[in-house]
Amino acid sequence: MQPTSGASERTPWLTRLFGVNPHEAPAVAAGLAMFFLLFTGYFMLRPVRETMGVAGGVDNLQWLFTGTFLATVAVLPLYGWIASKVARRRIVPWVFGLVVATLLGFGLGLVLQPDNVWAGRAFYIWVSVINLLLISLAWSVLADVFASSEAKRLFALIAAGASAGGLTGPLLATVLVEPLGHGGLMLLSSLFIAASAGMALWLHRWRDRHPLERSGTHAPAQRERPLGGNPFAGATAVFRSPFLLGIALFVVLLATVTTFLYFEQARLVSELFPDRARQTQVFGLIDTVVQVLAILTQLFITGRVAQKLGVGVLLVGVPLVMAFGFLWLALAPVFAVFVVVMVARRAGEYAFVRPGREMLYTVVPPADKYKAKNFIDTVVYRGGDALSAWVKRLLDVLGDHPGLAMLIGAGIALAWAGTGFGLGRAQRRREAQLHP
Repeated sequence: MQPTSGASERTPWLTRLFGVNPHEAPAVAAGLAMFFLLFTGYFMLRPVRETMGVAGGVDNLQWLFTGTFLATVAVLPLYGWIASKVARRRIVPWVFGLVVATLLGFGLGLVLQPDNVWAGRAFYIWVSVINLLLISLAWSVLADVFASSEAKRLFALIAAGASAGGLTGPLLATVLVEPLGHGGLMLLSSLFIAASAGMALWLHRWRDRHPLERSGTHAPAQRERPLGGNPFAGATAVFRSPFLLGIALFVVLLATVTTFLYFEQARLVSELFPDRARQTQVFGLIDTVVQVLAILTQLFITGRVAQKLGVGVLLVGVPLVMAFGFLWLALAPVFAVFVVVMVARRAGEYAFVRPGREMLYTVVPPADKYKAKNFIDTVVYRGGDALSAWVKRLLDVLGDHPGLAMLIGAGIALAWAGTGFGLGRAQRRREAQLHP
């Protein structure tokens, strides 16, 4: 036993505590910084977006969801063109730079006309488009840079940077919304997003300096080349692959569960907190609680679960909890119960579902990591949003009884869990084929 103890003492503390090898520490730090900066910038905008959505009328939210889906479809060809023509390592700077330019424009517009309802609706739609686009791209960089075995150890830890940013952003929004106004928050958030793109570039350079033994698609020369293909290649790849179709179904069910809870949130908050500044503070407080729980779980639990039990466990646990949560809401549709269920859903998604979902992409080709993945994360997700928004609105109009939607939500959550179980098994088979 003594040699084992001595070896343990020589093991670096990062490896013992978090599973990080010494040469990986700079990359983990860069990944943490990339997500921290991106999520700080986005979560400064999120409470503003929620307030703009409520200001436009809770009964009109399904129109905003539909507008978001149409805007996402319109943006897809532009993104596809960039991903086809630009070197893999430069996709993020191009896309992030264009997004920052639009945010600066919205910020200036709301500084000049802070009460313009249509500007608020346009902002709601645009932020709903770019948040999925930017987050998906950041995860694409990680799936491109790290191998599957590294992802199981490191993805959840790196995702803690997202939770830290998700904690900092709402706090900044809550404190700065009155002195800066909504327009000022947009201008400040754009700086964080621009800095995040710099971290993505650094991650590619780190992989260049530390190539894998079997470099393959991780080789520097490969990442210097454009992916090629046409702007719609991501969509066609999804429909040709049962594995990618499974991920798409998983995302649609996730979006449906999220939308059902989102509509309930908008209804309860609009009834209890009529003041717009107060609504922004409430949304910011919920975000803060979610991120505190998520970051603790990501740091100390998720990576160990993924290594010992596999990716499938990360994809099944939260849907099962949500099935129970929907049943609870059907029996007790009050704000306190809703907050508990919403916090569990979002914290669980950040800590378990999102890292697990991104691990699935480490076993697909590079083009699918950027194109098919982005199509699923944006168009498919927002399509699920729009469809479920109209279904939820129809249920409310016909029955005027939120409990019915909650019971249907429980059934959808069970289907979500079953899909996650199947994807976990498929990921193990693909990983075994890549690393026999």
